[in-house]
Amino acid sequence: MAADLAENDPAMKNGATTDWATDFDEWLVQTFARTGGFTMLIVLVEIGETTVGLLRSSYLHVIGDETRWPDIVRMFEETGAAWNGAAFFRADRAGLVMDPVARQRLQSLMRHLESDRSLLKHSELFDARGLRLKIEEIDPQ
Repeated sequence: MAADLAENDPAMKNGATTDWATDFDEWLVQTFARTGGFTMLIVLVEIGETTVGLLRSSYLHVIGDETRWPDIVRMFEETGAAWNGAAFFRADRAGLVMDPVARQRLQSLMRHLESDRSLLKHSELFDARGLRLKIEEIDPQ
C-alpha cells in the first residue's frame, strides 16, 4: 500500500517523505510537485476575533520546493509588521509570471481585498506557526 501511495503522490517520488513540520511546508511541496515553478502573491494579515486587517503584501517566485516556513517567517519579520496570519494566492494557474505581471496582479488583489475580505477564503491561509487556517464569514448582529 505504501508503494501505491508513493506512486500516486508526486511529492513522495524520489525518496521524498511526507514528514513536514508545518501545513505550509506540505502545501508548498505538493503545489510545486503538481505545477513546477509558480509565483505566489502574499498578504500579511492581522486576524482579530471578528476582523481581518491587511498589513503588507508582496510576491515571491517559487522555483523549488526547499523553502520552509522558518525561511518565510524570517522574510516576514523584516517587514516589521505585527502579523499573525499570511494568505497566499497563486498569481497564475500556469505557473511563473514576470515581475510586472506579478506586481499588477498583487495591486489588483489588494484593491479587491480592501473592499471584500471574503476573498481570503480563496487563499491558502496560515497562522504564524505555519498551520492552515480557514476564515468564515460571520453574520453581523
